[in-house]
Amino acid sequence: TPISHYLHYEATSHVLTGDKCVLNFKPCGMFGKELHKVEGYIQDKNKKKHCVIYGKWTECMWSVDPQAYEAHKKSEKKGDKKQKNVSHSGSENDEADNMPEVQETVSVVPGSTLLWRIDSRPAHSSRMYNFTTFAMSLNELEPGMEAMLAPTDCRFRPDIRAMENGNIDEASKEKERLEEKQRAARKERAKNDEDWSTRWFRLSTNPHTGNQDWIYNGDYFNRNYKDLPDIY
Repeated sequence: TPISHYLHYEATSHVLTGDKCVLNFKPCGMFGKELHKVEGYIQDKNKKKHCVIYGKWTECMWSVDPQAYEAHKKSEKKGDKKQKNVSHSGSENDEADNMPEVQETVSVVPGSTLLWRIDSRPAHSSRMYNFTTFAMSLNELEPGMEAMLAPTDCRFRPDIRAMENGNIDEASKEKERLEEKQRAARKERAKNDEDWSTRWFRLSTNPHTGNQDWIYNGDYFNRNYKDLPDIY
């Protein structure tokens, strides 16, 4: 579905340099011309732009000198077709979703540095909801990992394990059981006038931004998993 509005994202290095990365996710438009397109820049604490970042979040991202980028944009507006790719149509991007090979449609500015490029999807991804190799591995539970993970880790969820093993009926039953268990736990806390508290994060003031934030308390990797709630 075409996106009629854009997303704006900012990330600032508060601790080291004060540099800020600003990214704008472009609206798709009526004919998909701007589909998946991202443009932005990195600036220092004095608001001087050091590089431009551009590309597509479904394909690749590049960085280049701001002056080179602006010159390239002007040449595109003047109709310099040599700098353009053959196609930017939304239909070809849709077809690429069903193919394991990456089909890049980003017009690369001369002098750019490649920051990131998506890996080709595995040949059997169509049988795995078109997941990437990384997405397929997110819930993997390798032998020996049980001793390293907290018992509340989502990789231990019985409904997920059943689904990944292809047992859909068992997965559905386990999901319903977990939901009922969560409701019962909430009722018990309300009955005893108890608030839910997080184990490894606390809501506090971020010392770098001055805003309310979830601050990591540093205890997770001590692997001390005693007294954790039985959520599964």
